Amino acid sequence: MRLLAKLLGAAIPLAILFSTPVVARDWSVIKESGTIIAATEGAFYPFNYFEGPKLTGYEVEVAEAVAKKLGLKLEWRVVSFDAQLASIRQDRFDFAIASHGYTEERAKAVDFASPHYCTGGQIAAHKDGSLTVASLNGKTVGVQLATSYAENAKKIPGIKELKTYKADPEVFSALKAGKIDAWISDKWLIKATLEKNPDSGIVAGEQIFVERVSMILRKNNKEFIDKLNQALADLKQDGTLAALSQKFFKTDINCHP
Repeated sequence: MRLLAKLLGAAIPLAILFSTPVVARDWSVIKESGTIIAATEGAFYPFNYFEGPKLTGYEVEVAEAVAKKLGLKLEWRVVSFDAQLASIRQDRFDFAIASHGYTEERAKAVDFASPHYCTGGQIAAHKDGSLTVASLNGKTVGVQLATSYAENAKKIPGIKELKTYKADPEVFSALKAGKIDAWISDKWLIKATLEKNPDSGIVAGEQIFVERVSMILRKNNKEFIDKLNQALADLKQDGTLAALSQKFFKTDINCHP
């Protein structure tokens, strides 16, 4: 499972999510309504982020393509990453597309669609800094709160201190300011961040684990998850996912057998 269009700006919410509870919706209800309600963080460049008031990014366009395949409109909610699991269990939206980075324990609370991209946790640091797992010994590392990056960083022996932040822009700022020695996050996010900030002095280091990323939805909603999976399979088959991958990353980030 975070960077904004300007990387360090504040996200502008599309809607206030926590107002009135939404009744749990299965596929028949969603289809009859004509609209899928989807959630994303809006702060994870280039996956989901704001360009002014417009929500965009790879995952945003994937979700929009899925909705189009299903013959439905798409209604967005912007929900902070650490609130998404609780919200999906309260049936406040139909699925969340920024599901990467969840800890193993928290991920047990939801079901997952087929992966829409593959990635991994990677270290980033100043170019002469701690760029390998071995070099993190005695260092301070920054990660996003409640993510698989934080979970995996805890397993690295010798780290002096693990600092958690609400979103990756804050971790990147802390690293640039010298408040931490290294940052662990999604490798594609790190790649895009460094390309967007070529004078930051930060570079990518060792990849420490592999991750397959999927939409999340509430448990036991089988017909709906089957519909999502078929739409994703169709988008992969017709080249849409590959085209979106090239658009936002100039490389193929799709999962392959």
